Amino acid sequence: MAEILLTAIINKSVEIAGNLLLQEGSRLNWLKEDIDWLQREMRHIRSYIHDAKDKAIGGNSRVKNLIKDIQELTGDVDDLLDEFLPKIQQSNKCKGSICRLKTACIPSHASFVDEFAIEIEKVNKRVADIDRVRTTYNIMDTSNNNNDCIPLDQRRLFLHADETEVIGLDDDFNKLQAKLLDQDLPYGVVSIVGMPGLGKTTLAKKLYKHVRDQFECSGLVYVSQQPRAGEILHDTAKQVGVTEEERKDNLEGNLRSLLKRKRYVILLDDIWDVEIWNYLKLVLPEYDSKIGSRIIITSRNSNVGRYIGGDFSVHVLQPLDSENNFELFSKKIFNFDNNNSWANASPDLVNIGRSIVGRCGGVPLAIVVAPGMLRARERTGHAWNRVLESMGHKVQDGCAKVLALSYNDLSIALRPCFLYFGLYPEDHEIRAFDLTNMWIAEKLIVVNSGNRREAESLAEDILNDLVSRNLIQVAKMAYDGKISSCRIHDLLHSLCVDLAKESNFFHTEHNAIGDPDNVARVRRITFYSDDNAMNEFFHLNPKPTKLRSLFCFTKDCCIFSQMAHFNFKLLQVLVVVTSRDYYQHVTFPKKIGNMNCLRYVRLEGRIRVKLPNSIVKLKCLETLDIFHSYSKLPFGVWESKKLRHLCYTKELYCVFFVSPFYRIMPPNNLQTLMWVDDKFCEPRLLHRLINLRTLCIRDVSGSTIKILSALSPVPKALAVLKLRFFKNTSEQINLSSHPNIVELGLFGFSAMLLNIEAFPPNLVKLNLVGLMVDGHLLAVLKKLPKLRKLTLLRCRHDAEKMDLSGDSFPQLEVLHIEDAHGLSEVTCMDDMSMPKLKKLLLVQGPIISPISLRVSERLAKLRI
Repeated sequence: MAEILLTAIINKSVEIAGNLLLQEGSRLNWLKEDIDWLQREMRHIRSYIHDAKDKAIGGNSRVKNLIKDIQELTGDVDDLLDEFLPKIQQSNKCKGSICRLKTACIPSHASFVDEFAIEIEKVNKRVADIDRVRTTYNIMDTSNNNNDCIPLDQRRLFLHADETEVIGLDDDFNKLQAKLLDQDLPYGVVSIVGMPGLGKTTLAKKLYKHVRDQFECSGLVYVSQQPRAGEILHDTAKQVGVTEEERKDNLEGNLRSLLKRKRYVILLDDIWDVEIWNYLKLVLPEYDSKIGSRIIITSRNSNVGRYIGGDFSVHVLQPLDSENNFELFSKKIFNFDNNNSWANASPDLVNIGRSIVGRCGGVPLAIVVAPGMLRARERTGHAWNRVLESMGHKVQDGCAKVLALSYNDLSIALRPCFLYFGLYPEDHEIRAFDLTNMWIAEKLIVVNSGNRREAESLAEDILNDLVSRNLIQVAKMAYDGKISSCRIHDLLHSLCVDLAKESNFFHTEHNAIGDPDNVARVRRITFYSDDNAMNEFFHLNPKPTKLRSLFCFTKDCCIFSQMAHFNFKLLQVLVVVTSRDYYQHVTFPKKIGNMNCLRYVRLEGRIRVKLPNSIVKLKCLETLDIFHSYSKLPFGVWESKKLRHLCYTKELYCVFFVSPFYRIMPPNNLQTLMWVDDKFCEPRLLHRLINLRTLCIRDVSGSTIKILSALSPVPKALAVLKLRFFKNTSEQINLSSHPNIVELGLFGFSAMLLNIEAFPPNLVKLNLVGLMVDGHLLAVLKKLPKLRKLTLLRCRHDAEKMDLSGDSFPQLEVLHIEDAHGLSEVTCMDDMSMPKLKKLLLVQGPIISPISLRVSERLAKLRI
């Protein structure tokens, strides 16, 4: 899997070449020739690896050794580029001052250009040596041998097996059957989609066998990841009744002619992409016609189902709940022993069985694998406990081939982005904001134009693609339909960890330790919980110069003391998440100023830390995110031209200093600024933040309200504004001249000062926290024309009953009321109000005497 590193090298080569275009001079031209040669060579090697990987997967040891040599080479080349990129960028600055300091710049250029040329020559020799090994030892890595055995496709056999028993999917089956037999079914297609191992094929087989007698002809066909259209059509034709002679004479024409006359149902199992469908649909005639023919498909990719049958066709299969998990597990355990059951088992054995089922995460494939590990064991607590302790990898091994198919189907560009999920602990909710910015920081995503917005858009597309492939689960959606946060299933998380270790993409706290040579080559490492493993790792790797990413999910913040002693010159991403219940005082090492490649820093948890002045030296820093921590920032951090996101999400305790030199600051790339002091807000400064999208201000005063209300010209990019008020103010807010703001948050503001002009005209999401909600405010909110999500948190209500009836909330989709003080009932008695409401969330907060909110009949149906 050296393709990941090769792609990174190619991406970085593109960026370096772009930097060199800004410069002139014979030596730099030679440097560009070296970079161009390197990029071409890496592209050829990547194609070579792609062709050779099937041989390596098949167990060819010589090919595996060759790929390992290539992987080591690519790792060293990646290090080389990361080391020289800052020097090239610095030479750009030197060029800008060449008129003032010409004699000092040229020797510097000459030095690193010559040094780079020497390193490229070493790479050239290693490439030649790898080719010598390949030819000398006759390594047949990319050619096909006619004598090779064709592997048995077990999925094809399973499709025609008799077993169609479905446990825990009765509701899914009933919904699908009703949809399939609906005369008005659009396109006549039912699409069953979901992550690997959920039982899509089993469910589809049961549905197909249950309804096929209601059709004149039927066919059940396996498509596969590498489909052969001719075989699929031949298999279909044979099953629906096309004679052998007709199949030989004119397969497509005779099959189409027969299906045109008859009402048919065909199950197409395991469709991976739309290309094969675009061919098959030319032969399958008018399957949505009055005749009532039907197509059933299964796919791991929701977009495939959506493409074939539209949104209505898609049925997303979910993991089983705990009781159905246990029922399936029990059936498999006692399948060959009709005289035994849990009634004859000890309570300990039942509890261990439930623990084993819990480890399977509701995936039937894993639940079926687990009993196979237990049947050969004695039915004792000791024997089963040993299986429980070791079952993680054993279940993963049993499911690996099925899960790996989804990974192998990913493009080279998507693979490292998927593996990145394994850097987080199991069942961790991951913000999309973090993922996309880390992908960009590590240059896993690079666009030729160098345009940051284009890179962010591509990152968003990649995340959506992983979700549509059902490799990633959406945890929360944003108001605009974008993914806010996501999770990865434990089985797929284990797959990420195993594949990442194999390719040296990243290591966990345990699998990096053992081989000293391997420890020294670790590029990314994550510590989920074990501080001892962290200490051992740095003891074995006293010069972690190859580290690109360091993730620490820990109770103690000992990582900061480790960083004070070591050189992390290539570190690009630093994430420290602590779970202590109390604040820890830590000292951030001054050496952070030497981490020239650091682009993304996230500190989360109860940490009190003062960032050193040396942080201003981080010219590449793009994201500084301090979550639930107390920190002081030195002057000038936010003035960095590359800094895009400066986030404080512990609003009450942040201390944010504004440089006295901001008045001469040029327009910068800052996009996110959360939470800053009220003193920060001056028109001259806000006008310079031309790319600002999110602005959050604390301790808002009347003067800041005046500035925001009268701000002109309005920052075009500003879409999210959050204001926290510490004291009451008599100033009336007016945001009606801010058409681009779509999300607004007001914390502790006086509701008496809010009228319709207080809200932006295109407001979509509104959060009101700690306000007094009275009839005046409610009347204003009802009139907001584009509001889709309204949250009222810890608000006081002047009336026990909130009546939402009348001409109100024309676009509202989600209403969230939490910890409401003084409110006991929410009603809406007519069907005209809130016509688009989909969700009602009523959550009682931690008050002494919680009141159970009553809702009217209509709202009760929408409550979740």
